[in-house]
Amino acid sequence: QVQLVESGGGLVQAGGSLRLSCAASGPTFATYGLGWFRQAPGKEREFVAATSWSGGNTYYADSVKGRFTISRDNAKNTVYLQMNSLKPEDTAVYYCAARTSASYYYRPRSYDYWGQGTQVTVSS
Repeated sequence: QVQLVESGGGLVQAGGSLRLSCAASGPTFATYGLGWFRQAPGKEREFVAATSWSGGNTYYADSVKGRFTISRDNAKNTVYLQMNSLKPEDTAVYYCAARTSASYYYRPRSYDYWGQGTQVTVSS
């Protein structure tokens, strides 16, 4: 069982930066792949970024590539999402999630555990 708690969301102007954190509980954190998703009002939850259990492989949605960076610290049981050059269209609730599956990292259904989400609002 893994419990995930996100933090770091807030209100930022376009062009600004935020760093989201997701703290996990559970002794097997290092064995899970991790991902970040987001959901804007009236839209489906969409993939943002993912990392393998070791952090050696990372994946990004085209819409955030070059602006966002996912990283993990297994010693701290924490995964991060550094978001730079934020745009109003990045406004959403951001969720971190953990998966045991090694494939289909971009599919929400591949993830076994979810955090409660943190709001990110980017003003123009």
